[in-house]
Amino acid sequence: MSEKKVEWESTFAFMMAMIGSAVGLGNIWRFPNVLYSNGGGSFMIPYIISLFLLGISFVLVEYAVGFRFKKSVGRILFSISKKLEPIAWFIVLIVFLITTYYICVVGWDLIYVVLSFTKAWGANPNTFFTNNILQSTSSLNGIFQIVPIVLASVAAIWLMVWLIVKRDLNEGIGKVSKILLPVLCLIVVIIVIFSLTLPGASIGYTQIFTPDWSALTDLNVWLAAFGQIVFSLSLGMAIAMTYASYLPEKSKLVDSAITVAFSNSSFEVFNSIGIFSILGFMVMSTGIPFNELVTEGSGLAFVVFPQVFNTMGTMGSIIGPLFFICILFAGITSTIALLEVATYAISEKFDIERKKTVTMICVVGFLISMIFATGLGSTILSAFDAFLNNFALLLGIFIECIIFGWIYDFDKLIETLNENSRIKVGKTWKAVIKFILPICIAVLWIQGAYTTITSSDSLSLVIMGILSVALIILPIVFTKLPAKNKDYYNVESDE
Repeated sequence: MSEKKVEWESTFAFMMAMIGSAVGLGNIWRFPNVLYSNGGGSFMIPYIISLFLLGISFVLVEYAVGFRFKKSVGRILFSISKKLEPIAWFIVLIVFLITTYYICVVGWDLIYVVLSFTKAWGANPNTFFTNNILQSTSSLNGIFQIVPIVLASVAAIWLMVWLIVKRDLNEGIGKVSKILLPVLCLIVVIIVIFSLTLPGASIGYTQIFTPDWSALTDLNVWLAAFGQIVFSLSLGMAIAMTYASYLPEKSKLVDSAITVAFSNSSFEVFNSIGIFSILGFMVMSTGIPFNELVTEGSGLAFVVFPQVFNTMGTMGSIIGPLFFICILFAGITSTIALLEVATYAISEKFDIERKKTVTMICVVGFLISMIFATGLGSTILSAFDAFLNNFALLLGIFIECIIFGWIYDFDKLIETLNENSRIKVGKTWKAVIKFILPICIAVLWIQGAYTTITSSDSLSLVIMGILSVALIILPIVFTKLPAKNKDYYNVESDE
């Protein structure tokens, strides 16, 4: 396995996979909250600026690096400098740990796909979600209390993902992305069109188109915009780097990156029109203030929307399943992209067949995910999410900016991107990666680290401490393990 012989069957397959990796759960429930909380319509200005100036800029780095080296992230950083390989495994481990709890959230959604046909959550979705689904407890003994329905659902998602990722690139990830993504988009279109016909819809969607211009002078709004771009484009997770390494020669990298990023952001905004319209209907029907309905995370998907579907009557039994199927498809496409990062990195270094690699990763991942399928699982999941996204991932992005902007010969990346693309990049892009992006990431990282530490209880801090130790030790272990691939340590020129 000294040379990677697999490629995307077409640029279209690659773009479907890339868009699918970006269109995840966060696009569906995180963006509406961030949009509403940061000036409404005026938030779109810093959001669009962040998208083009910072988001696309970093995606282009990952595209160029992956395409130029045609290697896994571990071997890429080793090729740049032998001392950098632990950084690669640091990134791979972050992505893998995010996958273990992300799949649990997708598992919750799978349960709700079934429940939504009969609205089995009853009249009080909040109590049902906490007591019946999560069976949540604050007691430490809760970690020994398995929640059967969540465990079974998580196992089902891991099985689905295993069946997809273990197959050949085009037969697995490529084919599934080309099927699920169009279906996902069709479902979103149906939901949005229906939502606009609801009484009170204008109460909701006007929130998007009614700007609070004073918000533009608030630094936190700009940081929130950039943070959303980081989250929605999966920056720093090496997904784009990994997928781009499978691209055939003559690929138009810049054109593809802009298309993928614009498609993802368009999905976020379009989906939010539907979400806000449905919440507007809820405001008119129940009299609950809009700001009490717009919540971040699982509260919106598994509490607020079941309440909305209850209010809709018979139509709720139709739109409800479509909504949760939409989340399911988004979750699966993102998960297979996350797993591909670890799959490629491990299989390339240790010369293990793809199927065996995926099987090992999925087994270990499932064992970790079992922690989240306990009575204390939701608490542990929140700690994982806060630490990995607000601290570890941002640190990884900052380090990548330094490596590719300052250590590696950046002009080679410009040459790679411009070779076949109709849209060219140059000194401006180079300045963004070397100066602007690291500064923005550093500020965002400091803010995220401070918020995470000061808002966490003692149990969460212990969990974060354990994760910190794991993120220091395990990358060193993977680096020290001898490569079985005889060409792994071949650091020939990347010309």
